[in-house]
Amino acid sequence: MWVLLLEALGALLILVFIVWWTMFSGRKGGERHPASRDDEHRPPEA
Repeated sequence: MWVLLLEALGALLILVFIVWWTMFSGRKGGERHPASRDDEHRPPEA
């Protein structure tokens, strides 16, 4: 029984690690700042 619980815990830890890794792997310094949006300085379309 303990072997199954340890295996489930290991699988959960691997899943959490993969999700965490993919969330922050593409951006230097974490999340984008709200002021750095591309469409902020465009004039409104008519």
